[in-house]
Amino acid sequence: MYSYEVAKGHGLPHNPFKAVVAPRPIGWISSRAANGSLNLAPYSFFNAVCDTPPIVVFSSSGYKDSVANIDETGDFVFNLATEDLKDAMNTSSAPFEKGVSEFEEAGLTPQDSLLVGAPRVAEAKAALECKHLQTIRLTAHDGTPTNNWMVLGEVVAVHLDEAMLVDGLFDVTKARPLSRLGYMDYAVVDSVFQMRRPKA
Repeated sequence: MYSYEVAKGHGLPHNPFKAVVAPRPIGWISSRAANGSLNLAPYSFFNAVCDTPPIVVFSSSGYKDSVANIDETGDFVFNLATEDLKDAMNTSSAPFEKGVSEFEEAGLTPQDSLLVGAPRVAEAKAALECKHLQTIRLTAHDGTPTNNWMVLGEVVAVHLDEAMLVDGLFDVTKARPLSRLGYMDYAVVDSVFQMRRPKA
């Protein structure tokens, strides 16, 4: 077993942390600034944290435009990044200047949402409209503030591509969502299996 203390360094060619905590859903977050400009960015630290009510979370390394926009306007949209949109998703990750629309740069269509001011990606096979709950600046175990910002949002509306529904279930093998791994690696969900919880 290869072991190391984080504070002393890993001694490997690249940090394995993200490769171990994988696969991770990609938080493809769309937002609108108070001045009306649009932003779209993927975040590799994203997940759902509960379902009643449905709440999602993403974390940004640095106080980036997505976080600033959400703090200003109070809402955002999670868009499902799928294999067919991988190049557009990757384009939207570029460090464009503030005010530049990643929708336009990536050739994507902003679609008005039902309940929030931020648009969704019209081409996405699923989207979750979210109302902002909290932005938390993360601290290290010794209390030192970090430059990492965690954003929580409550899902208030859901959009599903009807072509992805099979017998009333959202079929991920048809949608083929992307997941983020370590390094520059990604994976596609294209197969599933079922397990029933055991009875005590």
